[in-house]
Amino acid sequence: MQHSLTQKERQRLSEMMLWESKARQKGFRSIAGVDEAGRGPLAGPVVAAACVLPEGANIEGIDDSKKLLPSERYRIFQQLVSLAGIDYGIGIVDAIIIDQVNILQATFQAMIAAISRLSLQPDYILVDGNKMPPTHLPGEAIVKGDSRSQSIAAASILAKETRDHLMNVYHEEWPEYGFDSHKGYATREHLMAIHKYGPCAIHRMSFEPLKSLKNKETQTAFL
Repeated sequence: MQHSLTQKERQRLSEMMLWESKARQKGFRSIAGVDEAGRGPLAGPVVAAACVLPEGANIEGIDDSKKLLPSERYRIFQQLVSLAGIDYGIGIVDAIIIDQVNILQATFQAMIAAISRLSLQPDYILVDGNKMPPTHLPGEAIVKGDSRSQSIAAASILAKETRDHLMNVYHEEWPEYGFDSHKGYATREHLMAIHKYGPCAIHRMSFEPLKSLKNKETQTAFL
């Protein structure tokens, strides 16, 4: 479909391969973009993805997953998981682990798991944000990388679509919370449901206001 790209889109996609091109100029061949979805919600897992795009790839419309309409994001997700030459891995860390180790460490665990699930280990990683996960692999963290690198944008879409699907599955089990609409984020609807029903098994009890709720219940139990 690359022949149908406008000049403007071709230019934008070319600019989004600059980080990958720089890595290739240093001699690296397999460059994985890495990103996560779900650091902020009160419920559900944090999901990371790693994605290696073939050299010269131009995925029309690819961008930071947060900038895309759900229909656009799903279309690109379908391309990423079906096109030959694209390698990807997914890592999922649930709420129990998030509460045990904190969200940053849980995010790093998910990223390392995603990288380990690539068909071939990459020799360089491009990570969204300002911190690198603890790994022996060389690479760099790129602030706003999901809108500056095609590989990271691909990872952001893979992570977001995977996590949204998981939250839809959780909605079937706990429909009273509305996970299918807010995906676990702290919307008014979600906070009202927590107030009415209390937390469920996938809530992150180390996050406010759940943490205060838990402390209040603990104090009440000893009165």
